Amino acid sequence: MKNEDMSNMEFRFRAIGVLKFRAIGVLKTPYQSKSGVPIQGIFDPESEGKATIFESYEAGLQDIEGFSHLIMIYVFHRSQGYELVCRPYMEDELHGVFSIRAPRRPNPIGFSIVRLRKRDGRILYLSEVDMLDGTPILDIKPFSPNFDHRQDVRVGWMDSTFRDAGHRKLSDDRF
Repeated sequence: MKNEDMSNMEFRFRAIGVLKFRAIGVLKTPYQSKSGVPIQGIFDPESEGKATIFESYEAGLQDIEGFSHLIMIYVFHRSQGYELVCRPYMEDELHGVFSIRAPRRPNPIGFSIVRLRKRDGRILYLSEVDMLDGTPILDIKPFSPNFDHRQDVRVGWMDSTFRDAGHRKLSDDRF
């Protein structure tokens, strides 16, 4: 794309104004504060929570029981502001916000892969949770290794961090 095309695209998006999303449910987790939450659910497979889906969206849960894992898309509802360069939980080096999964972002949208333990009506019982209590859910998508796995993946700065067995697995108060 030429720069002038990008400028026109930016202008069109600004003309739209605020994008509107609706929460489809809310998460209940044991995490009341940002400090001490697993930085990814896989680091604490025993962490449990519940997703209560609002009644008007319950029909959308049809057939979800067949999936072992779900992708939860949500709002970092307690994040305020953002920095374009910051220190991720896993190390103390500075990185661009788009190369880390920190909650303080220009658009505070998060996603997590969670394990679906069971469904009871509008309630999804989950494990491998890494979200704060009261987190609004924007969407749920089924996790499928056929779609969500790639060969020949590079992980940038995380490569050396993961080679260090002592990397952080819990959040602190930096965000």
